[in-house]
Amino acid sequence: MPLQPGFTPNSADPAVERQNASLRALHETALGLLDKIDTEELLETIIERAADLTGTAHGYIYLLSPEAQVMEMRVGKGLFAGQLGLAVRKGQGMGGTVWKTESPQLVSDYRNWPGRLHDPSLDRLRCIVGIPLKSDRQVQGVIGLAHVEPGRQFDEEDVTALERFAALALLALEKATLYSTVTRELAERKKAEARIRESEQMYRSFLESSPDPIVVYNMQGIATYINPAFEQTFGRSRHELLGKQIDFVPEECWPETKAAIDRMLSGGKITMFETKRLAKNGQVLDVQISSTLFQDQNGRPTGNIVTLRDISDRKKAEEALQQYHDQLEELVQERTAELADANRRLKQQIEERKRAEAALRAQSDHLEEVNTALRVLLKKREEDKREMQENVLSSVKELVTPYLMRLKRGRLEPHQQTLIEIMQSNLDNIISPFISKLSSRYLNFTPAEIRVANLIKEGKTNKEIAELLLISKNTVLFHRHHIRTKLGLKNKKINLRTHLLSYEE
Repeated sequence: MPLQPGFTPNSADPAVERQNASLRALHETALGLLDKIDTEELLETIIERAADLTGTAHGYIYLLSPEAQVMEMRVGKGLFAGQLGLAVRKGQGMGGTVWKTESPQLVSDYRNWPGRLHDPSLDRLRCIVGIPLKSDRQVQGVIGLAHVEPGRQFDEEDVTALERFAALALLALEKATLYSTVTRELAERKKAEARIRESEQMYRSFLESSPDPIVVYNMQGIATYINPAFEQTFGRSRHELLGKQIDFVPEECWPETKAAIDRMLSGGKITMFETKRLAKNGQVLDVQISSTLFQDQNGRPTGNIVTLRDISDRKKAEEALQQYHDQLEELVQERTAELADANRRLKQQIEERKRAEAALRAQSDHLEEVNTALRVLLKKREEDKREMQENVLSSVKELVTPYLMRLKRGRLEPHQQTLIEIMQSNLDNIISPFISKLSSRYLNFTPAEIRVANLIKEGKTNKEIAELLLISKNTVLFHRHHIRTKLGLKNKKINLRTHLLSYEE
């Protein structure tokens, strides 16, 4: 606005001067906001400029969530710095009230305002103002500013200035959002293009490395691609085939080939279709064809891809197999007559075998009777054996043990006392399963080895065994070595005494 002649700042109306300062601030703010393209940085700048515009250090910005269910505090300044992430619903607190009414709200005493949030950290708030960030469709967010000093208030001019500022801020936010959306879409498009290039490269690698001949036609039947296997199988190079129709269908195969093409053009697929094709040298190859249409982005067919498989060798093998099958049929007929004669002889042998089985059954019955008698005798023998064992045990306990006990109570020298204990232990072993197991399971144990094994089981050391058996310590070690060898414990980390004790279980 140009200055009038004779006008000086000292003669201006204070209200007009304040309005001019506000407009200049808005103009500078608009220029500063429109330069921002990062949303978070823009939000920080908006709340800083709004706070400077109204002379406060406390403010926040709510933005509508993507689901439009709540408003979320995206940036906070001063007292609201610790409220980031706070969500309010429509009509809840200052932000929710502005959202619901879609108009500015001014509260002179937030502490006693009925619509306040019941958060003790907000008890310091005094005057608070909320301005909607409103587009043509709906409220997109809320700018809130507050004073914590008693007596400080926002006036109507502050509200008017903030409304203008909110309109500029919303334009900047929409610009930043649009830029972010375009940037994201460009990035996604680049990724999609990279994936398409990667996919094309993968499919081309697959086609190039396929062992089966592959040819791609457009809708006019012109070859647009052939793979190396096609060149090798049919003896024709890409140079002479690409951009042309490939003439390699034998005359007699045209009717079935045309019918297959018509079926594919009607929406069907050609799968494992067997026919013939000509190689460059005139050789007729048996082939198996699979083909399908491919379409553009609008769903219109743009060509078809054909995979051929040379089955000439398989056909030759099938013919040879058929000849072999015919020969086998002749052999089967010859063998059938031989088998009929063999069956007659077999029936005779079966009759003879039945007669022999009858004789065996009679003999088996006799053997069963003999076995029954033997089982009775064996049972009697076991009973006699148990009775003899019980008699031996009873005799030892009644005729030997009492006298040993009397000897042990007598005045004996330590060496004699030890010998008596060994005699007692040996008698116990004689009537225990230990010695019987050693002698029955390991018949190659010598008497000396049995004595050494018994003393090892009793926990005697090599020196004590040598003294009790009146042999040298080296002889004891010699017997220990032979015992471990016969028990299969050689070169194994198994305690010999523990192993011997297991035979008492």
